[in-house]
Amino acid sequence: MTHILYIANIRLPTEKAHGLQIMKTCEALVSEGAEVELVVPRRRNSIIEDPFSYYGIRTQFPIITIGVWDTVSFGRIGFLFESFVFAYRAVFLARRKKYDLLYSRDELTLWVFWIMGCRNLVWESHTGSWNIFSRRIARVAKCLVVISDGLKDFYVEKSIDAGKIIVARDGVDLDDFVQTESMNESRARLALPLDKKIVLYVGRLDSWKGSATLLEASRLFPTNVRLAIIGGETEQVASLQKRYSDVLFLGYRPYRELSRNIAAADVLVIPNTATDIISSLFTSPLKLFAYMASGKPIVASDLPSIREVLDDACAYFFIPDSSQDLSRVVAHVFSDFIDAKERGHSAEQKVESYSWEARATRILSGCIDND
Repeated sequence: MTHILYIANIRLPTEKAHGLQIMKTCEALVSEGAEVELVVPRRRNSIIEDPFSYYGIRTQFPIITIGVWDTVSFGRIGFLFESFVFAYRAVFLARRKKYDLLYSRDELTLWVFWIMGCRNLVWESHTGSWNIFSRRIARVAKCLVVISDGLKDFYVEKSIDAGKIIVARDGVDLDDFVQTESMNESRARLALPLDKKIVLYVGRLDSWKGSATLLEASRLFPTNVRLAIIGGETEQVASLQKRYSDVLFLGYRPYRELSRNIAAADVLVIPNTATDIISSLFTSPLKLFAYMASGKPIVASDLPSIREVLDDACAYFFIPDSSQDLSRVVAHVFSDFIDAKERGHSAEQKVESYSWEARATRILSGCIDND
């Protein structure tokens, strides 16, 4: 049995997607036969719910917390201080453990492990990081796990051995979509209108997510179509609501509701921008795989990162950063909804290869093959 120490310098639970991704990855690794211990710092947290219930994790594994000075709120210097303290203390914890792999998304943490003599490092990269820490870790790590072909190409261009790079895109819990709410039940719970077509976006409202394009496109939607958005910071939503009064802002909703919330939609949208390299080449959006599992029609930016997973048989594409083309494609979807449903069904069939368990198997086999 492979024993993995997963080192994550995060606040847990967190409403941000990386918390879910880490918990689901650990759960899947355990399900596929590994022994996993998750190590996190003890930080101030307004979320008091247990991480397993907060994220809907069914398989238990140990979570070890390490005391740190919680200086993250003091900006970059505070974050770096907390990071070094956490990593330093995590090294001494690891030295008391038997492990086969030290796994982390944090290159700084792994750098501290490396300079203190720890080996069998596995780095999971999501953003194409190439700083003083990531350059060393990419070269000395046993394996480099990336979430897209674009990221693999990026590191190969940096002269990282392609043989140790494992492409493991993000995934979805397919069991969440086996039995969910009806459209009417979901809309009633979310207070969405029953007499309108709903285009739904789930996620943060950061610029690289293409939220501005989506919001402007909503002004051009047919009168019987409304945009609904789940996500965004409270202040952000309050400001945008004043400018886009026709948009239905639902605020943040826990991930464990995701399959039931998606049930409210007629169409799901991924409006990522082409102006950011993470968006265009590197990302593997968690929402994408949930969208696919729902069987709903998907409208997405025509980007290489999205095309790695979707094609014309299972989605509709629009010119990135064009609100006019996004609104045109949405209108086209509703003009031939029989075809739209067929594409949604094709996406649902395709997503079966993107379960968290399939991802864990890919990671474990890649690391073992690299022995």
